[in-house]
Amino acid sequence: MVKKMFAAALLASAMMMPVAGGAQTSDIVVVAQKGRVDTAVFGKRPFMRDPRLSPDGTKIAVMLSRDGVDNLAYIDLAKPGNPSTLIAKAEEYREAGDRTMGTWRWVGNRTLLVTLLSRENIFGQRADLRRLVAYDLETGKLMPLAWTDAGADAGTILHIDDEKETILLQRGTFKDGSFSPGPEVVEVDVRTGKYKSVMRPNPEVDSWMVDGKGVIRAAVGSDSKGNQRLMYRSNGSETLKTVSNEKDPTFTQSQIVPEIFLDEPDMAYATSNKDNLRRVYKVDMKTLEIVGPPVFQLSRYDVDGLIADESESELLGVAFTTNKERRKWMDPRLAQIQAFFDEDFGEGNAMITSTNDGDTKLIVRVSETSDPGGYYLYDTESGKMQLLGWTHPILKGAKMNPTESVRYKASDGLEIEAVITYPRHRKSRKNLPVVVMPHGGPYGIRDEEGFGFFPWHQALAELGYVVIQPNYRGSGGYGKDFVKEGRKPNGYGNRMQDDLNDAVTWFGKQGLIDPKRACIMGWSYGGYATARGAQRDGDFWRCAIAGAGVYDFPMMKSYDTNAFGSFGASFQATASDLVDISSARHPEGKWAPILIVAGLRDARIPIEQSRTLVSRLKGAGKKEDIDFRYVEQPKGTHNLPYEDVHIQWLEEAAKWLDRFNPAYVPTDADKPVPVAVTADTK
Repeated sequence: MVKKMFAAALLASAMMMPVAGGAQTSDIVVVAQKGRVDTAVFGKRPFMRDPRLSPDGTKIAVMLSRDGVDNLAYIDLAKPGNPSTLIAKAEEYREAGDRTMGTWRWVGNRTLLVTLLSRENIFGQRADLRRLVAYDLETGKLMPLAWTDAGADAGTILHIDDEKETILLQRGTFKDGSFSPGPEVVEVDVRTGKYKSVMRPNPEVDSWMVDGKGVIRAAVGSDSKGNQRLMYRSNGSETLKTVSNEKDPTFTQSQIVPEIFLDEPDMAYATSNKDNLRRVYKVDMKTLEIVGPPVFQLSRYDVDGLIADESESELLGVAFTTNKERRKWMDPRLAQIQAFFDEDFGEGNAMITSTNDGDTKLIVRVSETSDPGGYYLYDTESGKMQLLGWTHPILKGAKMNPTESVRYKASDGLEIEAVITYPRHRKSRKNLPVVVMPHGGPYGIRDEEGFGFFPWHQALAELGYVVIQPNYRGSGGYGKDFVKEGRKPNGYGNRMQDDLNDAVTWFGKQGLIDPKRACIMGWSYGGYATARGAQRDGDFWRCAIAGAGVYDFPMMKSYDTNAFGSFGASFQATASDLVDISSARHPEGKWAPILIVAGLRDARIPIEQSRTLVSRLKGAGKKEDIDFRYVEQPKGTHNLPYEDVHIQWLEEAAKWLDRFNPAYVPTDADKPVPVAVTADTK
């Protein structure tokens, strides 16, 4: 019955009014099929982000963009056509006292739980705090939850009881002028704000874990030397006992940590990369022995995480990423629905992102690799599928530049997977200019084929460039051995750089790109790799575009040691010679012309990193606006939260590329395509 009604509903959805208030039928029209999309369009904030259904399926909490600013809102599905109710703006904090919103969760059907992030001045030191507030849909009021005596982090939700309208909250405390040695757990009534202690702080514990009934069953703690301790108990009346205490100098998260406690005594589901790739296992928590074969595994990729059912005591599904983000549903009913989606939209193009209790209503994100896509509400009982809203405020459902994953061989023989975006306006795929775009991180992160929150690859492909995003050694998703390759003493700043160069060489031999027309661009670690490439391989790259990068590693390690301790500071600084891999320590010699962009309010990479690089380039005789250009963004942070800041980054990059490596040259068979869609398009 569902299958028959489903196909008809898909056809009808193109004519339906979106659920989100204020939207027009014309919003559903696919645009930008012809003509070039202006670069600024790709810097726009998503129109809709992370919609979540209430337990009864009557309301949706969602982040909506209005005039370039995020606003948390909720939609009442019982009142179709009514405007969404805006709760509050969610701009990123910059100064002491500023607050923004992080995540949002339902507790019951009349209370929305919101995480607030803020920057404060505590004893003269800048500190980032996390707090919870409850938004009452009936009164429209916000109420702080357990803020009294709260420490830096009072926002970790361990368990939600929708019927009792309570939560278990893990929080640090600050009493009598000092912080607690570990977090406590309190039970909070989200309607009244009253709370009581459930577990006192323990100096050995950094994080508590609970089962589906809200009973604390395990805890994890770590020390300054990197040892990680796992403690466990069978029930709430026992004492926690240490079941493992190991060090992980490779930062590959090799320890087994439970994710779902089963009703079966002492059994849990966990993920482990004990055999290189991360897989799902059933584990005996008393012995940490794996029971039976893997519950779920992939042949070439890691599992990302587990999805628990409503009781939080059984495995509902598994999240993983191959060429794009996917879900494997263990629940037969959801698995059947997913099969219908795959048949109608193409495998992996529709993903269930939220459900109500009973899974009768689903929010589904539908998108191909070349379009931003949108969110739909699907009623499993009626088969009706209705557009909630597009992800992108201008592009909507437009098909943009095609993307695929290709594996190439690095010069030492290691196989590397790269995401390739092809410029849709070029007449052929031969000898094209290229931009190599290394992702941030670097460890544990990877690029995949989705349109993404920051579609820089699409912005540059729209200009006429092939964009290559190599998942260089050290990237996540390919097993811990692949991560370790990047963490070797010759990895950071050397072999990882070779992987980027090797992509140009390999794809040049395939005839796709012209290796002599190659630039490199990246943010965060990608900014570091860009500057390192400009400095180390100045003759290889036509130009470089570096954002929010680390350029002096001894200086950065000192900063990280103060912030994360000596062991934590080693997460990034893995090279045997930190001076050798620091571009700012080698300003002389041949550099590729480099654009340097930095946010003044970047809390992760201090502005001194970029200023130091600029100062040393000048000291070495490099000329500003000839050999380099420096753009310092007064409102900029590490996460590019503002539209104008994000657009400036993309437009400055486009101008730098056009100056040193234009997408079209006189010998090309094709010419630039006129702009047809701008950021002012309504």
